[in-house]
Amino acid sequence: MIKERLISLDVFRGFTILLMTIVNNPGSPKSIYSPLEHASWNGCTPTDLVFPFFIFIMGAAISFAMPTKKLDSATFNKIVVRSLRIFCLGLFLNFFNKIEVFGLEGIPLLLVRLAITFAVAYALLGNFSPKVKMYLVAIIIAILFFLAYSGIKDYQEVRIPGVLQRIGIVYLFVAILYTKTTQKTQVLTAIGLLLFYWGLMTLIPVPGIGTANFEKGTNLASWLDGVLLDGHMWTFTKTWDPEGFLSTIPAIASGIIGLLVGQLLNRPLPKMEIVKKMILIGVSITVVGIIWSTAFPINKSIWTSSYVLFTSGLATLSLTFLYYVIEIANYKKWTKFFLIWGVNPMFVFFFSPIISWVLAAIKIQNPQIASKQINVQSYFYNFWVVPTFNNPLDASLAFALSYALLWSFILWILYKNKLVFKV
Repeated sequence: MIKERLISLDVFRGFTILLMTIVNNPGSPKSIYSPLEHASWNGCTPTDLVFPFFIFIMGAAISFAMPTKKLDSATFNKIVVRSLRIFCLGLFLNFFNKIEVFGLEGIPLLLVRLAITFAVAYALLGNFSPKVKMYLVAIIIAILFFLAYSGIKDYQEVRIPGVLQRIGIVYLFVAILYTKTTQKTQVLTAIGLLLFYWGLMTLIPVPGIGTANFEKGTNLASWLDGVLLDGHMWTFTKTWDPEGFLSTIPAIASGIIGLLVGQLLNRPLPKMEIVKKMILIGVSITVVGIIWSTAFPINKSIWTSSYVLFTSGLATLSLTFLYYVIEIANYKKWTKFFLIWGVNPMFVFFFSPIISWVLAAIKIQNPQIASKQINVQSYFYNFWVVPTFNNPLDASLAFALSYALLWSFILWILYKNKLVFKV
């Protein structure tokens, strides 16, 4: 039997997805308030909390969603298929703007891309039998990897890693760990992963570079990305990937910490006792993360062990606050807005960038230069939003908030009609 949903966890997820949508969609990438930007390298801004918070929440939700801790063949297949579906959703996003068909351009090409997108979304988010889900995800992942490594020019530099890809991988390991191990083993596994990653990054010389280091593009994680993902990395980095292979190891620990907190929330203890334990856990691992950062800097791009502890500690404390306010103090009237965002996270993850790309692909006449065109997104920003504000930072933020408002309307319609899309 599936356990009852925890409202505070759904609200936390909703807040995290909302913040992700805001920071990913500024009106201008050149005009962003510093808290809404990622740290340039070492350090942590509020934006750098979004991804680890979501992985923590995913880990915490496992103990609520899993019908049993017994890892039989049906449960194992369900975990693997769900992991692959999440991975494929993210991988397809990397293909969207590279799809070329029969030399089509403009609106005809966009319509073909959208048709393929909806077909993929239906296959990966649709509610089919376990066997059909398995066949569909196997076919899609085979096609995508074939295209990526086929030598076809349009796809030879498509990115393989990504946010959803990492989430899928972390879910696979954490869910299996939950079904097969005790909490003591889970704690030791998380500690082991963090120490193992720290050892790799600090003790192993980087081939072709020399001494182990934590610098951009010259560390061991970057080198391994170059070996395993040559030509298939993030466009803005080229020689390494922020969701690369090696840095996924500590990300699994982020999920395990969430899993441990989720199991604490499920224990038959007085709610205030749970709150006290969560505060102790949150403060302790945050402090340890800060201390460790003096030797292993807090860094999202290489997902350092100190970053895992620091962000997991803050996630624990944030969830503790929401748990107290919602589950104990019973202040729930304000939660509906965030619940609307929290129950359809994969739908937002997948379609939010798609809608943004569609708006950027549709061209209309530029009202200032009759001989030129402007995309719908730029038109709305430059001619509706910018004239309203004197400060370009305010204008850029207003555009992001407008996009979030659009998504709030979409998600409200889904929520009202009880449409929940799960992988």
